[in-house]
Amino acid sequence: MKTTKTAGIIIIGNEILSGKVHDVNSYYLAFELRGLGVDVRRISVIPDETEIIGTEALKFSKRYDYVFTSGGVGPTHDDVTMAGIARGFDVKLAMHAEIKNILTAKYKNNLNSVVLKMAEIPEGAEVYFKDGMRFPLVFYRNIFIFPGIPEYLKDKFSTIKERFRVSAFYLKRLFLNVHESEFAEILNLVVSANPRVQFGSYPIQRKQEYRVIITAESKSEADLNMAVDELTGRLPAGALVMVE
Repeated sequence: MKTTKTAGIIIIGNEILSGKVHDVNSYYLAFELRGLGVDVRRISVIPDETEIIGTEALKFSKRYDYVFTSGGVGPTHDDVTMAGIARGFDVKLAMHAEIKNILTAKYKNNLNSVVLKMAEIPEGAEVYFKDGMRFPLVFYRNIFIFPGIPEYLKDKFSTIKERFRVSAFYLKRLFLNVHESEFAEILNLVVSANPRVQFGSYPIQRKQEYRVIITAESKSEADLNMAVDELTGRLPAGALVMVE
C-alpha cells in the first residue's frame, strides 16, 4: 500500500467567493483527510461556472490521487457541478435510474424536471447509497462529489472515510517562549537536514506561557524523533516550554 496519498479539494460556489457564506467544508475535509494519512496538496475555490468547474476537476484529477468537490449538486440554476465535470471530461450527462427511483419515492406528486435534474450525472459515474443517507454519493473516476451543506457533507464523508486511510502522520508540537526571530536560523538548518519531516512555525498571541508553536510531522516515527531531538538540542537555553 502506498504510504502517502495526495488529495485536492475544490469548493464550488459564488456564495463563497462573494463572502455571503463562510466556507467550513475545506477545513473539515483537510482535517479529516490528514487524520487518515492523506496529504492535501491544494484547496481551490471556484464559481458556479461549468467551464471553470470542468477545467479544475480535470486538472485536479490528473494531479492528485483523490479529488473532493463541495457544492453545486442541487436542483437550482447555479447547481452545475455535474455538468461541469461532464464537460471537463468530455462526456454526457445521463439520467441515473437508481437516483431517479429515490427521487420519485421521495417527491411523489411533486416530482418535476427540476427535481429530476439531480438524477443527471456524468456518464460512467458511480453512486454509493446506504440506509439513512438523504441522497446517494456520486463519484466519477477519482472525484468524489459532495453537497455544499456542511451537515450533509459530513454525513456522507463519514460513511466512506475509511476507504482513504493509509499510514498515519506522526505529529509532535513544540511550545517555545521566544520569538521566531530567535530560532528561525536554527529551524531552517534542521528543516534542510530532515527532508522527510514537515515543519511549521506558528506565532501565538495572548499566551503568557509560550509565544510560538512548532509542529513537526512525518510518516516515519524514527525520522520525526530524530529531527525533533536535533531541533531541541539546538534551541536557545530556556526557549523550550514543553513538547507534546
